[in-house]
Amino acid sequence: MEQQLTSGASNRIIPILRALRTSLIFVFTILLSLLLLRRRLSPSQYSSKRRREEEDTLRRRALAEDLDVSFGNDHRLRCSNSLLLGPSSHAVFCRSWVPVSGDLKCILLIIHGLNEHGGRYADFARQLTSCNFGVYAMDWIGHGGSDGLHGYVPSLDHVVADTGAFLEKIKSENPGTPCFLFGHSTGGAVVLKAASYTHIEEMLEGIILTSPALRVKPAHPIVGAMAPIFSVVAPKFQFKGANKRGIPVTRDPAALSAKYSDPLVYTGPIRVRTGYEILRISSYLMRRFRSVTVPFFVLHGTADKVTDPLASQDLYNEASSKFKEIKLYDGFLHDLLFEPEREEIGQDIINWMEKRLSASLGNVDNIW
Repeated sequence: MEQQLTSGASNRIIPILRALRTSLIFVFTILLSLLLLRRRLSPSQYSSKRRREEEDTLRRRALAEDLDVSFGNDHRLRCSNSLLLGPSSHAVFCRSWVPVSGDLKCILLIIHGLNEHGGRYADFARQLTSCNFGVYAMDWIGHGGSDGLHGYVPSLDHVVADTGAFLEKIKSENPGTPCFLFGHSTGGAVVLKAASYTHIEEMLEGIILTSPALRVKPAHPIVGAMAPIFSVVAPKFQFKGANKRGIPVTRDPAALSAKYSDPLVYTGPIRVRTGYEILRISSYLMRRFRSVTVPFFVLHGTADKVTDPLASQDLYNEASSKFKEIKLYDGFLHDLLFEPEREEIGQDIINWMEKRLSASLGNVDNIW
């Protein structure tokens, strides 16, 4: 009988590794148990904490309502705010900028990125409305003027569902008007996932993604392994090691200063559940690039240090969409619509939407 040759070292090391793994699992179990005990609040403590969160929501909502996004009372525009009751029964703060003429080419719904809010896109809305586009924007749960603890997202699927509900409302109020979805960073991931649902894709002419969060990796493999557990045990805990505020997102110093001095922008460390949700949606989308069929335009700066421009290139290469386009901006950073060249980038988006509308109209003409 032939004897199998093995390394003597491996016979000694493997039992050690197994024992180490068992020890780590035991230690993590103890730590999680301690965290669970620590998190138990008395009814009065829970009530007080809930009240503080509600007061913070009302404070942010008042700030959102008072934010001047009307371009000096431009009478050619009708600006309005509203609240939408989302599918998960929380109030979502919404904005709109619509030309008074009422003869719209199309409507663009803006889904902002992590920690910001829809009011930041007022300048982009001005550029769009000058071309007779209607513009709507929605604040995520836990962001801007919407319900929830600031910076906390219990599930990005809530944001996806809210996006679909708001789009349905817009379509019902504007029958026959073509609609596009726009998403920035994690908002881009939300838009891409929303458009993967047939009932939402059927309402769209296409989507625009700037710096989408498509290949997001944890700071350390252990963080990724433990994220699903800690997101349940301590979902609102602020993970200081993952705070990326120090990473520049625009080459425009004034725009950078305005972002981080905006009281509606969350500038604290990322919360555990929020971070896990970003990892989860990113992983989901990366496995499904080939199933993407919606027309899209993806834009990314090559010097982006927050999200990966190569992932945008992979999306473009692998997607099954027949009408798709990518544009990489050499040396540009993450917040493309807040770069010094924002007007040119905005015009690129407008040009793509008009090209998409022309192609769609051509397809209708071909039917007859």
